Amino acid sequence: MLPATFKLCAGISYRHMRNMTCLRKNAMVAIHHELYRLAGPGPSNWISQVHRRSSLLSSQIQENSYNEEEMSYLKQGEDALQKAIRILSEQDGWTTETVAANGDKVLSKVLPDVGKVFKLEVMLEQHPDDLYKELVGNMERMGEWNPNVKEVKILQKIGQDTMITHEVSAETPGNVVGPRDFVSVRCAKRRGSTCFLAGMSTQHPKMPEQRGVVRAENGPTCIVMKPCAEDPNKTKFTWLLSIDLKGWIPKTIINKVLAQTQVDFASHLRQRMANNVSVEMSPAW
Repeated sequence: MLPATFKLCAGISYRHMRNMTCLRKNAMVAIHHELYRLAGPGPSNWISQVHRRSSLLSSQIQENSYNEEEMSYLKQGEDALQKAIRILSEQDGWTTETVAANGDKVLSKVLPDVGKVFKLEVMLEQHPDDLYKELVGNMERMGEWNPNVKEVKILQKIGQDTMITHEVSAETPGNVVGPRDFVSVRCAKRRGSTCFLAGMSTQHPKMPEQRGVVRAENGPTCIVMKPCAEDPNKTKFTWLLSIDLKGWIPKTIINKVLAQTQVDFASHLRQRMANNVSVEMSPAW
């Protein structure tokens, strides 16, 4: 069986066969099956080493399955996540913009290479997994519960973690800021018990600029959902927001609108999650 397995794997080294997705998958399945058979019931260091090498090979094969455009989106998403994490890791230099009566807080900082960024810090009653499911799994339904959002549409998914989205924002009260739209690459990751949803502006052939709508830009942005140290069923929720609304809007108005948008988001998200619980607990007749 082993010689046949390695013949199969050798076959995928040829370019015309490497592009055959089913053959690549069959090769990796065959490798893992054969390694487990050879390992037997006892420990084996060399088998463990080969397992690690085969995992690396698997990731390389998966990478080779993306085209150049897809790889570019993957890199943009990862870059947005890493840049956002670096910004959030710096605790100094933040200025308080607003503090709500319930303790929700928005801070800001001016960065040389980004401009002004905003950071929402709140505590939510739900577990990070529940919030992740709502914000990532039900992303296209955000317009149902967030009145600041008209629509979110997923234009393309790349692998398990990356997607390209088109979002349309609603106008602010009094039409101080008119509707804007965004095309973003989003990167959703889990690292241990912490969940991340990062993003930045990009371009996509399915969504050129729309007539009559201002195309705004964002990024890096990132939502971080981490279990509360005192109660793991609650979530320390942080939202980094960096956005350029475009147009001729005074900075004082932009700052006020963005800070209020973050506070409103937390309020609407709480209500959404509370409604989800109510639906789950309602009796089925």
